[in-house]
Amino acid sequence: MRWWDIAPVLHLERELFPEDAWSEGMFWSELAHARGPEATRRYVVAEEPGDGAVDGTGAGDGRIAGYAGLAAAGGLGDVQTIAVAREHWGTGLGARLLTELLQYATAFECEEVLLEVRVDNTRAQKLYERFGFAPIGFRRGYYQPGNVDALVMRLNMHDTTDTTDTARTTSDTTIGTTDTTTDTTTETTESAESHG
Repeated sequence: MRWWDIAPVLHLERELFPEDAWSEGMFWSELAHARGPEATRRYVVAEEPGDGAVDGTGAGDGRIAGYAGLAAAGGLGDVQTIAVAREHWGTGLGARLLTELLQYATAFECEEVLLEVRVDNTRAQKLYERFGFAPIGFRRGYYQPGNVDALVMRLNMHDTTDTTDTARTTSDTTIGTTDTTTDTTTETTESAESHG
């Protein structure tokens, strides 16, 4: 994710999380910690494929289909957010974004990764369980102003090889994350959205 992605990400953020959407300032703050040798964050976006008509590169047309972010410090990673546009639910994009975050958690040398997910968001919970996340507790009234509880889940990174291989399968999806140089496989059943 780059600064020019903030406006379209905010649009999707407000659509998916109308009650507790992040502010523009929150995204700017997160991106400020995502660059340089002391970086502690990593944010990625997925764009719909473009026709390359504007610049001839075939790059995405700028319409954000999803985004995700990870914070890391002291061997602990925290999934800050994962969001997928509704028209891309069920395409495996949520799994692909989570895979990217877990790769960055490995690069940050995280021993475990935590996340919060709304207790009423079973779609996201099922995705995280497929990747090996296990419930460890609740945060009462975490999502405001709706006063919705958060389920806290944890993944031991030493166990990720087996769980991520079984959670992912190859897909024909045409949506890819920008800001990466490797091709990742996708999970084809459900995408998810979460907000930490």
